[in-house]
Order: sequence, then C-alpha cells, then structure tokens
Amino acid sequence: MNKAQFIAALAPHFDNNKKEAARAVDIVFDTIIRNISKGEDVMINDFGKFKKVDRPARKGRNPFTGETIQIKASKKVRFLPAKGLKEVISGARKLEAAPKPVVKAAPAKAVKAAPKKAAKKTAKKAAPKKAAKKTVKKAAPKKAAKKTVKKAAKKK
Repeated sequence: MNKAQFIAALAPHFDNNKKEAARAVDIVFDTIIRNISKGEDVMINDFGKFKKVDRPARKGRNPFTGETIQIKASKKVRFLPAKGLKEVISGARKLEAAPKPVVKAAPAKAVKAAPKKAAKKTAKKAAPKKAAKKTVKKAAPKKAAKKTVKKAAKKK
C-alpha cells in the first residue's frame, strides 16, 4: 500500500474528503519525523517504536574489487514492532473488525425543503442547458474533422 492508497482507505472516515484524509496523514508523518529527528523515540501502542540509531564508522569491502573501504558514521531510523503487531502477523491473535466510517444523517427538515427548491431551480435552468447541448453536438463533428485533417498533415 502506498501513500495514495492509504489516503483513499482513510477517506471514508473523513466524509469521503481525500484532502482532509491527506492532511491528517501528512500531519501524522510530519510529527513522527520531527520527533525522531530530535532524537526522541516515537512509541505507538500495539504497533511499534520508531527510534533514531547512530551507526559508527566501520570498514567494508568493495564487492567488485575486493578493496577495503572506510564507511562513514551515519544516523538511521529503526522500527521495532510491538508485541501486539508481532502476534497479529504470526497469526497468534486475530484483528478486530475494522472501524466503520460514521454516517451522518441529514436533519429531516432540510430533506423535505430541498426538493421544492431544487424543482424550481431545475425548471428555470432546463431550457438554457438544452440549447447549449444542441450547439455542442453541432460543433463536435467539425472538431473531429479538423483533428483528422491535422493528423493526416503530420503523417505527410
């Protein structure tokens, strides 16, 4: 699962608003990154622990030449899975049902008033839309003819 798929999976919990879900994911990742960069551990219960680890300088070998090389000291992030995550992965413990998105019901008064207003608006706007559709249908064959002419000119 990549970030976009993760956001799409969270969107139903944000009233199908992908922007809000993406914002929430970005905030969580940013908070984790900022705390790890400070040197603080980030522990999420039943998931795991992210921690910053200092790797000392060491010697290594170039696999092509066999020559010994010096590898610089570096800082890495290590993830240590929690006991709960390990149990789920091994199959020793089953996951609970996934939380379902909260469905908000519209107030009864708003639902009754909306169809009357919508009917009046559609009656007023219906005539201009039909005229616009007719003009689009007439213009479409001309555009298609121009495209074929341009394609033929490019091939020559």
